[in-house]
Amino acid sequence: MSTAILTGQPVPGSSIEGDLRSLGFDVRVAADAADAERLVAEAPCEQRVALVDARFVGHVHALRLGLTDPRFPLAAVPGAVTAQPEGRVTLTRALARDNSAGGGTALAVDSLPDRIVTALADDGAEVYRPELGSLVAAVPADPQARNEARQAVADVDDEAVRLKSAVKSRDGFFTTHFISPYSRYLARWCARRGLTPNQVTTASLITALIAAACAATGTRGGFIAAGVLLIASFVLDCTDGQLARYSLQYSTLGAWLDATFDRAKEYAYYAGLALGAARGGDDVWALALGAMVLQTCRHVVDFSFNEANHDATANTSPTAALSDKLDSVGWTVWVRRMIVLPIGERWAMIAVLTAATTPRITFYALLIGCAFAATYTTAGRVLRSLTRKARRTDRAAQALADLADNGPLAGLLSRVARAPLGAPFLVALAGTAVLAVALFSDVTWAPVAGAVVYAIAAAQALYRPLKGALDWLVPPLFRAAEYGTVLILAATADVNGALPAAFGLVAAVAYHHYDTVYRIRGNAGAPPAWLVRAIGGHEGRTLLVTVLAALLTASQFTVALTVLAVAVALLVLVESIRFWVSAGAPAVHDEGEPA
Repeated sequence: MSTAILTGQPVPGSSIEGDLRSLGFDVRVAADAADAERLVAEAPCEQRVALVDARFVGHVHALRLGLTDPRFPLAAVPGAVTAQPEGRVTLTRALARDNSAGGGTALAVDSLPDRIVTALADDGAEVYRPELGSLVAAVPADPQARNEARQAVADVDDEAVRLKSAVKSRDGFFTTHFISPYSRYLARWCARRGLTPNQVTTASLITALIAAACAATGTRGGFIAAGVLLIASFVLDCTDGQLARYSLQYSTLGAWLDATFDRAKEYAYYAGLALGAARGGDDVWALALGAMVLQTCRHVVDFSFNEANHDATANTSPTAALSDKLDSVGWTVWVRRMIVLPIGERWAMIAVLTAATTPRITFYALLIGCAFAATYTTAGRVLRSLTRKARRTDRAAQALADLADNGPLAGLLSRVARAPLGAPFLVALAGTAVLAVALFSDVTWAPVAGAVVYAIAAAQALYRPLKGALDWLVPPLFRAAEYGTVLILAATADVNGALPAAFGLVAAVAYHHYDTVYRIRGNAGAPPAWLVRAIGGHEGRTLLVTVLAALLTASQFTVALTVLAVAVALLVLVESIRFWVSAGAPAVHDEGEPA
């Protein structure tokens, strides 16, 4: 249980003690500032501690936002300040300094929590102050001000505000207008029954896997059930985040599960559709794998561009200014959000087409829609990059290098060839183009030669820091090259099982790349070097797959892809799970709707 220490003169009839207890605080009363310092020191070190002015008037949800959010070591609202265990030393130091300066003599007049917040700011400590909006949080100085504050509290329904704020401020059209109007109430229902966001996230995954199993039956009834369950899974997917915001149940594990399960659900559903089509005599595994490759590459474009530019200086361009201007016009906002086919629109389209048409038509529509969205977003970002005068930081360059996922072979080649061959983006583009031409050659060993050139290009592309205007495209090029190699070689093997095995391998490698993204977002750096070496890096895996395709028969190649998929999956999953459940894992909170 957390500890709340009331300071200042008590007010008859105040509900502050009851409000704090309803939020899970054990309430103590301090006679003066020195007593408050003593009570803070006596509180168990592993607990949160809060200082609250006894004259506080405000909504319970204002206190909840200011005092219970687990993401911030120090937080405050007017009349209250709180510290988690990692912020206790800073809070205690500010309290001691306030007492030594004679602050205790002003306790009856001034607000001790507000003085402490000022002292923390003077120390350079980062104190989170939530946006309260229409919520009230105040320490009235006289009876008239108290009455006015109480009237302001009565005029605003904090439960309505809490429910509204549970929904993301920026979401897709389908999610905003067809899911959130009722999923927020489902989130509240879950909160009142003690359910956690992680439980809802798991329920969403299970529902999506059942949907995939229904699609795998290959029957019309199974397809209809799959479409309905996919929408139900998406409703739960929205609910878990709304539940986290409604009840402030944020956690590192929850953020990771939410991000990871979204991809697992969608790609498992692709596999279910492919299995269902196969039962009906239609082989669409190439389309399913193509959809996964395209969707993953779209995400890498998003991640790379954002990492390259989020802390760049002089980061302006005419294209960005036009985009901001369009965002000020209501209808263009929704059109621009819809044409990038975000997860809500995409899943709705997949669900409807699954129920009403065939898996082949569903994949055709998905590939066309995602290709258009990828072209639109990538073209816009290229224009921004070419017209802006951004200076990228060393951190951004390192993030792009980590996203590139070069392995030991590229490292060796970079040490052998010590002179850069050209701009990183152009080198990566040339290497990818050579590999693509080789893959479509009828010569057996041409793909191997192309993969060797590609490995050299991968080494050269990262010879210098990725700070060029278009260097953020290097990781997406590498993803397209590696995934495309597996897809093309499996398709040309023309044997049952090759494409499903390739699907499994790309899924395992894609998981590793998503895991890298979320570690970087949490400022935890790339996965450990031993893992990157063990799974070969993108250039090593590409070369290995081309060699296997040249040496083995089609059936043997299928077995080799399967073994490789299992090995990569085991390595990346074990290390990823170990990292994300550890105490040192970063908190990743993505409030934007992923593409």
